[in-house]
Amino acid sequence: MRASCPGTIHSAKNHRFGGWQTGAVSTQDTSSDSPFHNRSPRDEAPQYVLPLVVRIEKAEPPARTDALETAARAVLVILSDERSLGEGADEGEWAQAMRDWQDARIRKVVRRARGAEWRKASALDGITVTGKSAEVRVFPPIPLDGWPKELAKLQVSGTELDDPAVVDAPDPLAPVLWVNPDLDMSAGKTMAQVGHAAQLAWWELSDADREAWRAAGFPLSVRTAQPAAWRELTLSGLPLVRDAGFTEIAPGLTVAAQGGSLFCPLPSGRRP
Repeated sequence: MRASCPGTIHSAKNHRFGGWQTGAVSTQDTSSDSPFHNRSPRDEAPQYVLPLVVRIEKAEPPARTDALETAARAVLVILSDERSLGEGADEGEWAQAMRDWQDARIRKVVRRARGAEWRKASALDGITVTGKSAEVRVFPPIPLDGWPKELAKLQVSGTELDDPAVVDAPDPLAPVLWVNPDLDMSAGKTMAQVGHAAQLAWWELSDADREAWRAAGFPLSVRTAQPAAWRELTLSGLPLVRDAGFTEIAPGLTVAAQGGSLFCPLPSGRRP
């Protein structure tokens, strides 16, 4: 899989500008429709949210890094699912909702469930993506005030997770979603942010590269960047996620998407 070095987000047929959860993806765009201004025509569109539910059982919670990577893959899985694609006679059952969601401020909300709550959530229309220890179910976008009761009652808080062992170095051939080392975010907040970064990576690719990534099972890693390398990442022209700071953190950059053969390496050629 190869793609040209990303700079600003391209206005290709597969790309749609979008804000992210409480903020926006970073770009150099200065048009009036940019999602990075205080107001945008996108704000006038009906607003949707992409729900994700992570399974957190008391006795066996997932490892934090695995949960983050599984959430990022879940976003890619629903973006590429045949039910999310097509128009007209070839339109999938989720395609209109996916377009409406991406035409407005793109939001993702992560909630947690266990036991009977998880079983009820799993019965709703969606896709469950499994990692080494994590399970994340992603659902087609819903209106901000249109949460199904099975999801509405699930908690957003309480997604504190740990890595029980030292996390290995990322795969040098697969994309890496680098988290800002200066931030203290819950696992749920971070899951939403890396989901945003994965979607940015998806938008940067050609149809052929997307299909190749999908066929490979969407390999990727999520790691926290070294403090000394974070600034270089933010200046490298890589896709960046910017949060507006409505929850947990102050406004600013949260995740940079870099990856093996998908994106060009940093100018220095080293990993953060």
